[in-house]
Amino acid sequence: MALPDLFGIPQRLDERLPDGASMADAVQTSSASSYKGDGSVTRNEQMTLRIAATIVEELPNGVLRLEGQQEVRVNFELRELIVTGYVRPTDISRQNEITYDKIAGARISYGGRGQISDVQQPRYGQQIADVILPF
Repeated sequence: MALPDLFGIPQRLDERLPDGASMADAVQTSSASSYKGDGSVTRNEQMTLRIAATIVEELPNGVLRLEGQQEVRVNFELRELIVTGYVRPTDISRQNEITYDKIAGARISYGGRGQISDVQQPRYGQQIADVILPF
């Protein structure tokens, strides 16, 4: 980032100054930013989950709205699974279970937070600079 001659202000002032006076080198600023990172994350996850969900509402047509949430801490990472959606009572098995493909409007969210997630994100200062500086 550089502002050579500060938008031409010194040249405009030179016109009003006495002969021989100049503001040509009065204001000059520049800055530089560099970010170099190197890292590697290898993640291999296979999920076979059973999650307990609760029926939170029965609609007038008999369809049930369910919600379920599960948190698992692995080392210093907290993994979170959230499931919401709508099911028909006839799709619920005798074991009181239902597969994810029978959940209408299913919203299945799997994520986490912790040390690994923190390292994968740029620091706050770099994020702010990326938003403010257009180049």
